[in-house]
Amino acid sequence: MSNSKEADPHPSRWRRFLQYIEVPIDPGVPNTPWLNRDLIPMPKERRTYKIWSYFIFWCIGGLSISSYTAGSTLLAYGLDATQAIVTLVICGLIVGVLCVTCGWMGERHHIGFTVACRFCWGMRGAYFPVIVRAFVWDGLQAYWGGQAVTIGAIIPAGGILLTKDFIGTIIYYIFFMTIMRIPPEGLQKPFIVSCVMFSATLIGLLVWAVSNTHSGGPLFQEKASPVRGTGWAMLFGMTAIIGAWSGGTIGQSDWTRYANRPYAPTLSQLIAVPFFIIVCATIGIIVTSCAQEIVGSLIWEPFLLLAALQNYYNDSPRGKDNLTVSVGAHFSIGHFFAGLSCVCAQLGMSIVLNSVSVGMDLSRYINIRRGAYLLAFLGLASNPWQYLSSASIFLTVLSSFGIFFASFSGILLADYFVVRGCMIKLEDCYIGDKRSIYWYHNGVNWRAPLAWVLGVFPAMPGFIMTTRDATAWNVWVRIFHIAFFVGLLISFVAFSVICWVSPPGNVGIGVLYHEDNSFEVEGELETEEKEKGPV
Repeated sequence: MSNSKEADPHPSRWRRFLQYIEVPIDPGVPNTPWLNRDLIPMPKERRTYKIWSYFIFWCIGGLSISSYTAGSTLLAYGLDATQAIVTLVICGLIVGVLCVTCGWMGERHHIGFTVACRFCWGMRGAYFPVIVRAFVWDGLQAYWGGQAVTIGAIIPAGGILLTKDFIGTIIYYIFFMTIMRIPPEGLQKPFIVSCVMFSATLIGLLVWAVSNTHSGGPLFQEKASPVRGTGWAMLFGMTAIIGAWSGGTIGQSDWTRYANRPYAPTLSQLIAVPFFIIVCATIGIIVTSCAQEIVGSLIWEPFLLLAALQNYYNDSPRGKDNLTVSVGAHFSIGHFFAGLSCVCAQLGMSIVLNSVSVGMDLSRYINIRRGAYLLAFLGLASNPWQYLSSASIFLTVLSSFGIFFASFSGILLADYFVVRGCMIKLEDCYIGDKRSIYWYHNGVNWRAPLAWVLGVFPAMPGFIMTTRDATAWNVWVRIFHIAFFVGLLISFVAFSVICWVSPPGNVGIGVLYHEDNSFEVEGELETEEKEKGPV
């Protein structure tokens, strides 16, 4: 099959521009509106992730600012330390199970989330979940990364805050774009470096906190004071934390497709996911509690805590009295490396759970690297700093992620496990016309958007009420407080029932496991484009 660059001997300027920005061609892998080297079932030579690789992967994902902040935010929302830890344990276990189930099609068929959406949403319908999943959360990670860059030891204090934030974000993006030049199968060593650095920072903060207070801090002695009751506060916390991780869990197949053998990711997902999330969040709770006693305020972001500690030990008479000469002499160096580790952690987090996953459905023009660049800038354009003004707003935003992602997860799991019994005809996931059994009606499987709306709707009134009035409390707000569980269950059941009442007609076709070198797309792949004629 010839490449599109050879199709028209006298192309227009627009056509020449499109040809210029096409992603590079790999031998044997044509570029079409539905296919490039990053979307095909992962060939054996690129499956380089072993069991230990996935442990490192989840060390990056679990030992992160997101996990640290999730735990400490629960304290700011009104839970005591013990209740927050119990909430986190439950969340970690649920996230682990979701990672295994959502990553199964990547492990067995070596396809990512983008392609998986095609067999349940349709070839065109898949654009919707891919784009919705992509943007806002990555922008928040980038803003946190920029904040880590701006803390005093890397950019000196004293400048205008907004200027510092902007400069820090630009520097972060330079780091990010450099790292993104490494293909996903080659990221294991950078992941190890990031994991070691941020782990050292967490241990250092924990040792500092406990050694200065000789306890877990006052929040372990105080009784909880959530406004709406402990039970609802814990449920809301679960919804927020699982919602925050839902974008990563639903896209697990983007990484499990790199597994060098079956079941390589499973053990790490079941053990490492909850372990690292729980450990990091628990450290965040302890450090936040101790820091309140030391510096007198509840600071739930580690990079802001580092900045506060720098000011505390430089300016506070109490800090100077209690600080030993040794600590005082080395604090600036430690502060620099702690800030650098936060930057590395955010880079790893953005790559692991966000950016690499966006080799989107404009596959002729966007590969993994370009998709990551596009995602980063569009995510930042969503004004993510607005999410961090208070703990209640932050939890509300995280819960809103769960509203949408829970229904995506429910539909994907119902379609793959219940409706299809894990059987996929891979070749048809790359054919963009009626020859594909996943074309449905004009490229959209109407069952999926219907089930998605049914899953999303119950939580939307409560979400809108909460954004308008944080004190609102009625049945709709209560449903919003458990939005992830409601959305996952309703969408899963609704999609299964709809497909039972109106079967899609392409069930039971394909393979349960993709064998090596068995993938080949038949026929002309560019039918849809050729029907449109020259641009």
